[in-house]
Amino acid sequence: MTRNSPQDLLVLHAVRVTGYADTPMIARRYGLGTAETREELLDAQACGWVTRSEFAGTGGWSLSEAGKAEDERRLAAELDLAGGAEVVREVYGEFLPLNALLLRACTDWQLRPDGRDRLAVNDHSDPAWDARILHELTVVGRALAPLAERLAGVLARFGGYDTRFAAALARVRGGEGSWVDSSDVDSCHRVWFELHEDLIATLGLNRHAHP
Repeated sequence: MTRNSPQDLLVLHAVRVTGYADTPMIARRYGLGTAETREELLDAQACGWVTRSEFAGTGGWSLSEAGKAEDERRLAAELDLAGGAEVVREVYGEFLPLNALLLRACTDWQLRPDGRDRLAVNDHSDPAWDARILHELTVVGRALAPLAERLAGVLARFGGYDTRFAAALARVRGGEGSWVDSSDVDSCHRVWFELHEDLIATLGLNRHAHP
């Protein structure tokens, strides 16, 4: 049976997976109320787990090192109670080759080397080049669905990665190319980055020591 995470952990972990976000965005990450999320963030700030900063006229929350450690401690305890460590490790092993494919697709969406410049910007004037990338993203999305289902069977907070990725890809097919890799929308790359961070945090891995 899938395990539901407590609200205070969801808020702390939402800061982890989003990296830097304002209160409404953190609340939306797991479908929580904005007021309740704000209270949880203030409590976490009082504990030294999150910090708030202003940048270019906007404000957001990020984890402190102490907050990262607390998040990982609580995630490990949650995973142990759920009895799903083996499943999450297996999924992570299957995730890694998809991660390589996703990163290559995003790079190719940004760059299209020619005979003179291997770092030439992709101006999206080659339909065949972009079609190949969309095919690769489609393959990734199809492979993601059963992985997300297995993860959500252990911890409910893993649910939705596959549907978010599919929604982003549908926007790309509709002509909104920024939904491949933009960081300011729920793009394919953003969804994938959050999933990668989620897996690493849940398993207590060092991102710099693991792909």
